[in-house]
Amino acid sequence: MIIFRGLEGLVKLTGKGYNIHMNKTVIPKRTRSFFSQWDLQAMALPGILLLLVFAYFPMWGLIMAFQNFDLYKGFSGSDFVGFKNFLDFFKDASFSRILWNTLLISVLKLIFVFPAPIILAILLNEIRYKKYKSILQTITYLPNFISWVIVSGMMFAIFAVDGGDINQVLLASDLVKEPINFFSEPSWFLPLLVGSNMWKTMGFSAIVYLAAIAGIDPGLYEASQIDGVDRLRQIWYITLPSILPVITIFLVLTIASILTAGFDDILLLTKNGTNAMLRNTSEVIDTYVYRMGIKNGRFSYASAAGLFKSIISVILLWTGNRLARKWIGSSLW
Repeated sequence: MIIFRGLEGLVKLTGKGYNIHMNKTVIPKRTRSFFSQWDLQAMALPGILLLLVFAYFPMWGLIMAFQNFDLYKGFSGSDFVGFKNFLDFFKDASFSRILWNTLLISVLKLIFVFPAPIILAILLNEIRYKKYKSILQTITYLPNFISWVIVSGMMFAIFAVDGGDINQVLLASDLVKEPINFFSEPSWFLPLLVGSNMWKTMGFSAIVYLAAIAGIDPGLYEASQIDGVDRLRQIWYITLPSILPVITIFLVLTIASILTAGFDDILLLTKNGTNAMLRNTSEVIDTYVYRMGIKNGRFSYASAAGLFKSIISVILLWTGNRLARKWIGSSLW
């Protein structure tokens, strides 16, 4: 028996259940609910601590965006400059280019990468041979567990100018006369970036949609078959509307992160940002913050740029959630 003493009550936890004994006052309902679910609360505690340590405690550093931060003086000794860092960021000659690159890459990912797991989940669901379905599902979600460091190395090897598989095939097929330097031509960067993201993420993301499809009442399909509905119309009128709430949630989250065009993939595919030939096409807000803050030591300026992106993301999240609730009827909250 484990005994918790608090306030003016005594909570006794036994193997069979939870008994709450009062002395003078009645413990509030929320407190009783908390103690009656102590095991679930304990399971959630590590996640809450992780969120506090890595998401909420670092918010104290946002004050840096409003200071001329000096590493030796710290937060208390640095001069307060108000919105100067934000104005400098907006007036920067590269601001419009960085914002355009961020929006362009995010929109391309929204158009091509976002629907890919939905389509894959529907196609996998249509496979009737379970063993073959399991093999395909395993093959498609394995790339998710490969780090971007390895993926970028594979990309460099496959698309290399000298001995790269793609160039070898193109030359052997007489489609090109000379090898293509894919990672030095800006026109090829965006297709390679979007394609690698689709290959890496769609299999694992499809698991959520497969779980949603598995929850659809089979009677709906049986009734439609009796009415002579073919498989394509079943997908359109039964499958997609049934998983629409899940699609809506992920769509709202994707729209909210539209200024988060990527960091690991872009940084590594541009060789840690050192490929100057791709900078006009590849540099986004996250990589710009990394270059300004970590490489150039402009901590206050980089913090202001990062805070700008976060504020816009919160606004987009609230707006997207509101529109989803109004137009589709499902939302995050």
